[in-house]
Amino acid sequence: DQAHVSDTQVMVEFENGNFNFTFPNPKNVSEFSMTLFKGREKKEICAFHLSKERVISKSNVTYCQTQNSSSSTTFILKNLERKHIDVYTYCLEIFLPPPYIECYLKETYLYVQDKEDCFSLGRVPWIIIGLIIFAISCVCCVVACCLRNKNQKCESNSLEYNSEYMPMAAVNAAKKPRI
Repeated sequence: DQAHVSDTQVMVEFENGNFNFTFPNPKNVSEFSMTLFKGREKKEICAFHLSKERVISKSNVTYCQTQNSSSSTTFILKNLERKHIDVYTYCLEIFLPPPYIECYLKETYLYVQDKEDCFSLGRVPWIIIGLIIFAISCVCCVVACCLRNKNQKCESNSLEYNSEYMPMAAVNAAKKPRI
């Protein structure tokens, strides 16, 4: 039996806030290694090695975990932020049986929308606008009440409401002192 590398595409899924990179395992292979690199400089972030004697999972970052089944290997990327946007490269190396396959590469671009962006573009502006409108309404109500009270005081000071002339009051003649 010859080693066979499946030519199917990497399956990238977004599930429960995590990105899952699922790669099919090579068929008729007893020892192989899979590695996930980040960026054009190919910084290793996760690796998985399977042989008859043991299974080794390795992660150089806190946000990557490896999961393996008989048919596939999955690299799970958790709690990603905007800084994790990059090209991710998968490398498959087959050790046994010969011939040795050095590195079978597949690339995929991963875009992460920041959680803070989602929140700030959602509710916060509407909350601020609502508070500003409420404050303006309160100021308008206070000004209207003050003006109404001032008008009522002015009207109560007037003695005659329907006359356009000031009323003239009768004045008693001053009494002369008796000596």
